[in-house]
Amino acid sequence: MTELRIHMRHVRQVRGHGVTCTNGIRAWCALHGVNLRVMASEGMAESEAQRIGGAFADAAIAIARKESTGGI
Repeated sequence: MTELRIHMRHVRQVRGHGVTCTNGIRAWCALHGVNLRVMASEGMAESEAQRIGGAFADAAIAIARKESTGGI
C-alpha cells in the first residue's frame, strides 16, 4: 500500500491554526523546508508531515486520513 499523501485540498481545510491563506501556507512550507510546488502537484508524504509535527500538520493528516477512508 502506498503512503498517505497530504495535498493542498487537505491543507486548505485546516481551520484555526492561522496558515490556511496562501501567504500563511507559503510561510509554513518555507519554515519547514517543504517544497510548495511539489506539495501542490504530488502531495507530501504523511511521514514528512509527522516529522514536522505540530497542530497544523496533525490536523492536515487527520483530514487526509478521513478522506482516504471515505469520511469526506
